[in-house]
Amino acid sequence: MSEPTHHSGHEMHHGHGQPEGHHGHGGHDHHAHAGHDQKTTWKMAASATLHCLTGCAIGEVLGLVIGTALGWSTAPTIILAVALAFFFGYLLTLIPLRRAGVNWGTAIKLALAADTVSIIVMEIVDNGVMLVIPGAMDAGLTTGLFWGALAFAFLVAFLVTTPVNKWIIGRGKGHAVVHAYRH
Repeated sequence: MSEPTHHSGHEMHHGHGQPEGHHGHGGHDHHAHAGHDQKTTWKMAASATLHCLTGCAIGEVLGLVIGTALGWSTAPTIILAVALAFFFGYLLTLIPLRRAGVNWGTAIKLALAADTVSIIVMEIVDNGVMLVIPGAMDAGLTTGLFWGALAFAFLVAFLVTTPVNKWIIGRGKGHAVVHAYRH
């Protein structure tokens, strides 16, 4: 008998939209099943959080800019910013999945599984920080207070969300679910 060939885990298996070797593993990181180290590192968690933060930041900034430019009060501005943060957060996961040939239905499910908890934590934290900094939400778009508070809010959100992502990835969830598709 010949030796089994080692597959990278990135090839699609029989057109089902899952990497080969992924069936029956409950969505765990494929590298763990290929004999690689299962330990979730802080670097992995920080990378997943930075990915999430990028989408959230695009949506937050766009929502805050639109709401502020239109003279909206705090509540509708935050609602718009949060909605756009979710949209762009998911979009930044969907694009590489679609480029990898994953069908829309599977890509959407993977994006929801990968990003929902991370985005929720990030949005609660960064909006909470913006609300507790006196005058930040009422500061104009041309003020240092607005942009400084927003940058600080993103930093705090990153620091709070990274350990959450480390825990999620360590359980084979979150960005561990989409990891195999994006390499």
